Order: sequence, then structure tokens, then C-alpha cells
Amino acid sequence: MTKKLFNPSILFGSPLVIILFFSFIKLFIHFIFNDGYGIFRDELYYVACGNHLAFGYVDQPPFVSLVAKITTLFLGKSLFALRFFPALAGASLVFITGLIIKEISDEKYALIIGLLAVTFSPVLLGITGILSMNVFDILFCTLMVYFILLIIVRNERKYWIWLGIIAGIGLLNKLSPLFIGFGLFIGLLLTVHRRQLLNKNLWLTVFIAFIIFLPNIIWQAINDFPTLEFMNNAATYKNAVISPQQFLTAHFLDLHPNNVILLISFISILFSKKFGEYKIFVWIYISILLLFLFTNAKPYYIAILNPTIIAFGSVVFIDFILKHFKKWVLITIIIIQFPFFVATMPFALPVLEVKNYIAYSQFMGITPESGERSELGVLPQHFADRFGWEEMAKKVSDVYLSLPESERKNVAVFGQNYGEAGAIDFFRDKYPLPHAISGHNNYWLWGYPANSNDSVLIVIGSSIEDNSEFFEEVTEAAIHYNAYGMPYENVSIFICRKPTMSLKKLWTRIKMYI
Repeated sequence: MTKKLFNPSILFGSPLVIILFFSFIKLFIHFIFNDGYGIFRDELYYVACGNHLAFGYVDQPPFVSLVAKITTLFLGKSLFALRFFPALAGASLVFITGLIIKEISDEKYALIIGLLAVTFSPVLLGITGILSMNVFDILFCTLMVYFILLIIVRNERKYWIWLGIIAGIGLLNKLSPLFIGFGLFIGLLLTVHRRQLLNKNLWLTVFIAFIIFLPNIIWQAINDFPTLEFMNNAATYKNAVISPQQFLTAHFLDLHPNNVILLISFISILFSKKFGEYKIFVWIYISILLLFLFTNAKPYYIAILNPTIIAFGSVVFIDFILKHFKKWVLITIIIIQFPFFVATMPFALPVLEVKNYIAYSQFMGITPESGERSELGVLPQHFADRFGWEEMAKKVSDVYLSLPESERKNVAVFGQNYGEAGAIDFFRDKYPLPHAISGHNNYWLWGYPANSNDSVLIVIGSSIEDNSEFFEEVTEAAIHYNAYGMPYENVSIFICRKPTMSLKKLWTRIKMYI
């Protein structure tokens, strides 16, 4: 009777049904909550980049901007539309994780506990809830792990080719496949699979990835490799300096406290005879983790391997439990995990109204944190950056309409960062607004309109004193404030007249790659 009650086959049938079930749960979660709080700062920027399609950008390869362009072209600019492809990518991530588990184990309980864990991992919920490079980054890196697994298990040439294709496309989204490649090299050196270093298919994989990535390399060369300058500035001036202990703590919390046992199970593969052929994946993880620990990387960077940790860890964990305990112990573990997963959802997704979230956060004793050096308000950065953009655009529009018609003709709006500039460009369909310009990242490369009015500029932020360096007449025309946004975005809006220098000369002084 017990076996019938707790046999996964009764509820789910085949392993594929289990995988599809959790994939649809993941998709459903995002479809329900994707329109919460407002548009995220980086989403504004990606839409702007999508309107300037290129093979590269200062702070990113071209993939996510192409996704943004396809989204706005065919689905529109609603929050549901912008986050439609990230939601699909999140569901696909669950599906690929299920395929990894299925490849190394026939145990359906491993699928259930592994897919439950990857579906509700806080950092994965948060990342797959907005349009960004990171959601596709984790998907491509997990796909790479899957094909590395197939190479080890089946050793067929077609999997090497697919690995190269996925790595190449992944590099056009973010550089993380380089880390997977680094980890793979270390893993091959330290395991019985080192003979693969002499396999010509390995170098075919590298060649395929390089050819796919080549357009971005050419773009970088033509533009004096701006991404290298951006990365150096970000590490030096932007990213908060954290200790290895802080990094590991954040890593465990992002993975979810429920899943730390899966991490321990995953690492135990190093000492396992039964799962010894999979040691290479542990070494991939350890080598990348050490690299991130000592290069001041943000903790969420290691999330590219969270699905891998969960997949292999769930198989080892379930194998141990079924070998040493009664099956009811396993069922109990699965049941009691669910409420703890649900309890952390509001910290990853806009599940609660913002006032209720603040109260819940205070009740749980969890205070806002950021991976950067900016001051925080009442919300963590990944939520705060969703507030205030439309209100800011409306304020700028009011200022713009207050100008005499002669000044409105070719005036531009200057934003201190791509969020401010992106908000102006994004809401131009809704409010009367001129084009936005900025010295921040790719906005600097796009420059300013050739017909810009040099005599007047609307400036978001800075101060009268700072703006007076560039204009003889500076007037505070409006103040933008949002209690939930990032504090540094509560700014004045200025009308600046009689420039002390031309926009062309000004442009040489305001470049900000960070």
C-alpha cells in the first residue's frame, strides 16, 4: 500500500512527464508574477540597445539586445512581453536540468527533488524573472554541461559539435562560457578524462565557438575593445568588495538553504566510486568557484552552475537516502521542503505588494543588500531598480513641454546613466519627449543627434554647481522622487542654457564605461 501511495509513477508516469510538469510550473510562476513592480533598469537599456542593433556593445555581446528587438517588434513593450522569453528560458532551464538528472539516474525521486530545487532556487527565480543576459547565460551554461555529460557518457562526435555551437551562441550573450571552458580544462586535467585533451573533436569545438563569436571580436577591435575598459572600471569602482566568506554565504543563500545538502552531495562525488566518472563536474565547479572567490566577482556569477549542482546533488542524495533509510523519510523530506521554498519566493519575485514585502522582509529579519557600492533604500537593488522610471519620464516630459517652441525643436535630454536615458527613450511612445543622450556605456558610443540644439539641454541629475561648469545658465525645473527606488535616482531635473563648450567638446569629457 505504501509503495502505491508514494510511487511517483502513479502521479507522474514517465520521467519526461515529471520534467514537463516542473517546467510548466516554472513557466506558470513567471507568467503570474512577471508584471510586478515595474520595468527594471537594465530592461530599459536592453530595449534601447535593441533599437541600435550591432555585433557588440560596451557592456555586453549582442544576443540579449536582439532578443529585446524581437520582443518589442512582435510582442510589444508590456512587462509580460519583455519577460516572455526569459520565462521560456527559465522553463527550458528546468527542462535541461531534468535531462541531466535523467541521463545519470533512473530514479524518479531524484527528478522530483532536483526539479523542485531548481524551480524554487531564489537566485534562479530572480534571474529568470526579468529580461537580462543572465537568464540566457545560465541556460547556455547548463546546456554546455549537458553536452559535456553526453560526451562523457556516449563519446559521439555530434555532441562535441553541439557543445561548440552552444558555447559560441552563449559567448554572444555573455562571456561565462569561457569560465565553463576553463573549468572543463581543469576538470579534464584532474580526472581520467584527460585523454580528451588530445581528442581532435575538442579543438573542433573550440574552433566552432570561436567562429560564431568572431563578429563580436571584430566589433571589439573596431571600437578599441571597450568591454575590457568597462570590466576593469566595474571591478575597480562599481562592484562591492566582499570577502570569500561573504561570497560563499551569498552563494549558499542564493542556492537556497534547503539545497545546501544537495551541494554537499554534489561535492561528495569526489569520494564516490559509484559516481566517480562524474568527478569532472565537481572540478569544473571548484575551479570556477575559486576563480570567482579571488577576482572580486559578484556572488550570483556562480549561479551558472546552480542547476548542475542541483542535478548531480539530487541523484547522489536520493541514492544515499534510499540506501540507508525507509522511503517515507524521503517523502517527508520532499513535503517539508515546499513551504520553505515558498517562504523565500517574495525575496526573488514580486509576489507581494511592495508595502507587504517590506513588512515581510522586516519580519524575516532580512535587510536590503547589493552587489554594488550604491546606497540602498527600503528595497534591495533588484527590486528598487523597478521603481520610478515612468514618473521620471513624465516629469521630464512636463519640463520639455514648458520650453518655448523654438527651444523644443532640437533639444535633447541628458541622463547620468543608461537607466535614466533608457527611461526617456522607452516612454517616448507615451509622453512627448525628445531623444535621450548619455555618457554611460553604449549611449556614449551612440553620441548625440547631429541636429541637437547646442544652446539648451535638459539634464537629469547632478547639481547646479556641477552643471554650471558646462552651462552659464542652470535652472532647476523639477524634482523627481520615489520612495521605493534607488536613492541616487531621486534627482533634480535642470534646464541648462548657454553652454560653455560645444556638445562635441563636451562628449570627449563625459565617457563613463562602468
